[in-house]
Amino acid sequence: MNRIKQTPLLFIIIGVLFLSSCHKRYTRTDTTTSGIAQIAVDESFAPIIEAGINVFESLNSEAAIIPVYTSEQNVYDLLMEDSIRLVIGTRLLTGREQEIIEKRKQRIRSQKIAIDGIALITHKENKDTLLTINDIRNIMSGEIKSWKQINPDSPLDSLAVIFDTPNSSMVRYIQDSLCDKHPFGKNVKALSADSSSPDITRVSSHDKVIGYVASHPNALGFVGVNWIANPVDTTNLSFIDKVNIVSVSSATKATPNNSYKPLPYQLALEVAHRESLREFPTGGYPLIRDIYIIITDASGGLPSGFFNFIAGDRGQRIILKSGLLPANRPIRLVHITED
Repeated sequence: MNRIKQTPLLFIIIGVLFLSSCHKRYTRTDTTTSGIAQIAVDESFAPIIEAGINVFESLNSEAAIIPVYTSEQNVYDLLMEDSIRLVIGTRLLTGREQEIIEKRKQRIRSQKIAIDGIALITHKENKDTLLTINDIRNIMSGEIKSWKQINPDSPLDSLAVIFDTPNSSMVRYIQDSLCDKHPFGKNVKALSADSSSPDITRVSSHDKVIGYVASHPNALGFVGVNWIANPVDTTNLSFIDKVNIVSVSSATKATPNNSYKPLPYQLALEVAHRESLREFPTGGYPLIRDIYIIITDASGGLPSGFFNFIAGDRGQRIILKSGLLPANRPIRLVHITED
């Protein structure tokens, strides 16, 4: 009889223990320097972020950052789905996207971390390495279909334009910034399908562009500048030797004196030019875009720790070493004149 009376109490105790164990199961155990966190990254910036992850994990042995390198569209979709709470891409959130996140009672933090250069590459045998912004616009629209239209003496004829993936930020940048959202010509193609991969060894869309251009004399490729930076040059004044790097001019006609390569100091000159035309009337490399890190996770967790690292001094030095212009590190530009 006593055993029967004690049974409801036993069930209550078991239920409390069960609920307690469930609560502990979902309690966060990560800190800013420990735990596991997944992030989504525009695959254009895979080399930079992979370098940043390696340094962050070496400094914090109990931390593991798992990156998903994918197209820009997928990056922001994952954030909207709340599958991932830290992303790195080339735009801030739209008003509609902010509303979705705020309805989930999540706080949004955004920080510009770098200025990227869109690099144009050609085959080593192609001697035409100067293009104007207008040339690029006409190439993308299909108005220019042959290298002979750029240089009548060129031994090359048909011109093939090569991108990474159909929904990449590279495609969006060129279409929005240069082509006024008009459709591309038929000679423009992407080599890879949009992917979603946590493995850096499988992120090959930009490598494919470089490889294609290196083996096709008539090709013109578009890649992020961090994919062509010379890893052994500590001065950041050279690129890989596999392809030619096109110099781009904002002038009507491209000349060696008014055309620039996507070197960090040329990115800085262009930023300074846009901020102060009087002080910097000529500018630098014109094809630049901002890179942002965005987080919706609560402060105190590992995503927050990585956010602070990339936006901080160590992360900014990694960005500079990768050939981009850090957004949060002072850059001093010095005018040198000859008397």
